[in-house]
Amino acid sequence: MAKIANVGVGGKNPVRIMGILNTSLESFYKKSIHTSAIQIKNSIKDMESNGADFIDVGGMSTAPYLSTLVSEKTESKRVLSAIKIIQNVSNLPISVDTCRAKVAEDALKNGVEIINDISGLKYDQEMQKVVSKFSPSIILCAYDSKTVLGNPVTATKKLFRESLKIAKNSSILSEKIVLDPAIGFFRKTGKGPFFTKIKSDWIKRDLTIIQNLKSIKQKFPILISVSNKSFLGNILEKENPSDRLFGSIAAEAISVINGADIIRTHNVLATKDAITVASKLSKQHKGL
Repeated sequence: MAKIANVGVGGKNPVRIMGILNTSLESFYKKSIHTSAIQIKNSIKDMESNGADFIDVGGMSTAPYLSTLVSEKTESKRVLSAIKIIQNVSNLPISVDTCRAKVAEDALKNGVEIINDISGLKYDQEMQKVVSKFSPSIILCAYDSKTVLGNPVTATKKLFRESLKIAKNSSILSEKIVLDPAIGFFRKTGKGPFFTKIKSDWIKRDLTIIQNLKSIKQKFPILISVSNKSFLGNILEKENPSDRLFGSIAAEAISVINGADIIRTHNVLATKDAITVASKLSKQHKGL
């Protein structure tokens, strides 16, 4: 069990929901993009009333198949603007989705409690100094700058161990760590720097990971983010992310049954219903 921004996660705690707020115009799922103050306010109010436990703010898209790199200044400006609006309308803990140290530092100075680093603290060497200084809760994603070979479960566990070592060296308590197996971020090719190269079938990799969540947990809570992602589009033959809601809900429910402790989603209301039912059917959360 862990406490992420003082919210109990894992163990006998209910499955938590992390609502996604994208402030980046480049994001793959256009319905999740909110840039004006009123859009952000309304989105946060909706997510909170629909059952979100955390808000995850992103200022730069990291979809592997898109060329979406923006400057640190732009990313930080977007994130900080959203943080101030959120704090005015909600007390939900805020997570910032970034792998850049300067953006993380700016966010932490402004009251953010969680850093969601899709590189598992590996992309920006300065990130270790920042998290060591502020000691936030951390979401560590499986990531490698080199090509990863072999069994996807074994490889993912190895990448987690590397990031956990970095976190330990940065004085982050294990009780403040959540692991994310990075669904959608293992690809043969990509346009951005924020993905892990593999030579095998990336869709099969993602499916294998979701099927084996219990074996990759390593005593840490697991966060799963599958909402509207490409592997669902491939399975459903639906190119438009907006057409993947039902597939997303199915994948989220199965992830909960397989051991997920947090679901990061664009669809808070639908996800809440799905995980409530899935939790009742899950041995892991049978005490609910």
